[in-house]
Amino acid sequence: MQGLPDASRSIVQYVLCSDIQVKELDKRASGQAFEVILAAPAPDAKAEFPLSPPKKKDVSLEEIQRKLEAAEERRKNHEAEVLKHLAEKREHEKEVLQKAMEENNNFSKMAEEKLNQKMEANKENRTALLAAKNEKFKEKDKKLEVVRKNKETQEGTSED
Repeated sequence: MQGLPDASRSIVQYVLCSDIQVKELDKRASGQAFEVILAAPAPDAKAEFPLSPPKKKDVSLEEIQRKLEAAEERRKNHEAEVLKHLAEKREHEKEVLQKAMEENNNFSKMAEEKLNQKMEANKENRTALLAAKNEKFKEKDKKLEVVRKNKETQEGTSED
């Protein structure tokens, strides 16, 4: 450790305490190189990860049957839930269609009422216009009659 720089000595001292050896290799222009040697594991130390998968416990026929029944029950519950959801969806669709039909019928009734009102108003206006024209024609006929009488009386007086 005499040839190591001060910072490297402290690293080597710290690492030596943890059963790891660090050897300095030749210095390079880009920095220093070290060789790290790990100590062999202690024989009494246990491995953290087992090398073989854990042993499966024996499963009894009753336990298998119970699991199958639970799975069947879950499947039935899920199926019932899906059917319930579909029924609710169908009911909602029926309600929407019913509402749309009612709105369409209401719109048709309103449109028919408005059309009838317009037609009635047009009929009344036409009747009023025809009555006004007839009245105008009657007045013209009266004036023409007066003019004819005046003309006849003038002709009758001029012949005498």
